[in-house]
Amino acid sequence: MGSLVFLLYIWQYYENFHFQVVHMYAHLGYPNAQHILGQRYLKGAGVVKNEEMAMHWFRKASQQGHPHSSFNLAVWKLKNRTLALEEGEVEMLLGVAADQGLPEAQELLENLIQGKK
Repeated sequence: MGSLVFLLYIWQYYENFHFQVVHMYAHLGYPNAQHILGQRYLKGAGVVKNEEMAMHWFRKASQQGHPHSSFNLAVWKLKNRTLALEEGEVEMLLGVAADQGLPEAQELLENLIQGKK
């Protein structure tokens, strides 16, 4: 009976439950969880939309080589957002993502390099 109640709770409150689990794993240093948390903050999925927190979690995942987080940080900077990055960091972030097989990162990196010539 207790298991049934627990399963009903999870089904009813899945978004909040999922957020709490992902949040725990993100704090433990799992880059996939950090990326998911960044996405949730960016979109306001299950939490109040907070772009600053999204970039915080993308940065943490990116520092561990997460390609999609690296790509998101680079795109955010290119869109003239208020994210502070060092000179050349956009190219470095795109390079990390491209090296891990993210085609949109490779394409954007090539466009940036051609645009600087």
